[in-house]
Amino acid sequence: MTTTTMRGAACVVAGLLALLVGLSVVAAADEEEAGAPTGLVTVLDSARVPPEYVEWIERAGKECAEVSAPLIAAQIDAESGWNPTARSGAGAQGLSQFLPGTWKTWGVDAAGKDGSAEPDGVADPFTPGDAIMTQARYDCWLADKVKSLGLDGDPTRLILAAYNAGPGAVERFGGLPPYPETQNYVTKIVTSMAGYSGDAAGEDGGTFGNRVVANAKKWLGTPYSWGGGGPEGPGRGFAQGASTVGFDCSSLVQFAVYHASGGKTLLPRTSQVQVTEGKAVPRDEMRPGDVIGFDLHGSFDHIGIYLGNGQFIHAPKTGDVVKISDLDDSYYAGRPQKVRRFG
Repeated sequence: MTTTTMRGAACVVAGLLALLVGLSVVAAADEEEAGAPTGLVTVLDSARVPPEYVEWIERAGKECAEVSAPLIAAQIDAESGWNPTARSGAGAQGLSQFLPGTWKTWGVDAAGKDGSAEPDGVADPFTPGDAIMTQARYDCWLADKVKSLGLDGDPTRLILAAYNAGPGAVERFGGLPPYPETQNYVTKIVTSMAGYSGDAAGEDGGTFGNRVVANAKKWLGTPYSWGGGGPEGPGRGFAQGASTVGFDCSSLVQFAVYHASGGKTLLPRTSQVQVTEGKAVPRDEMRPGDVIGFDLHGSFDHIGIYLGNGQFIHAPKTGDVVKISDLDDSYYAGRPQKVRRFG
């Protein structure tokens, strides 16, 4: 397939591949790519975190580059639902659900039982500050561990898989273990991270459409990655996208709408299905933030976000970057189009 024919078809094919593998290899950070994003949004939306834990979550998110505050928050949500006295049937304890044996090795005395930031001499899994900082410490160790294994795939997902199933399982299977519990755990947290990430809407974020636009424009210049990206941010793709951290057309749209909705609207992965969601809008009634799909090769295999003034933002093709194009570009102008509105 030539670069030209892949210009739109890549989005739907890559999206289908990503769907089939459960998005198991997206959102990897690639520090070797000059100018590439670090992957996950790292700013915490503190309004979504119980106020007594915000300072601890933000502190934990600074322990290492691979473990962000939104990751810590989403993980606690999945582990205990923010219940500091939680106990599981398997004996896991506290906010971060450590088993006693693991806690014995990793437990950190970071806080007092009264919620103060002064250590009290006891590492207690039921003391929120202790639990949160121990979680960060353990996650960072897991990040180093999976990195040392030289495995392909998204480091964030591998960290979470190791937290759930143990680093030995990740090493044994050469990646994400084929356990339904672990795969569901990883997917739930990675998706939830977007809801705990700070609003990128900025001063123009007063309407849903403006928030969609703002969340897409923050990635201008990000490389196109065939099959890469998702609601959690840019990611490593497949085939020709396997060495590139970025977005394809449908994952950019998925990210922007998800964040604009505060994590309430997660669109399907492929452009062909995305153009069937939301509210249909006549072409001459488009407004900023509307999603516009293009039928380039017999299906709606390319998609972007309308900016106003006849322009749209999209991830075009391999070798290109997220950029702004004109709707009257001859390549797009004569193609069948569908416009959808969300929010």
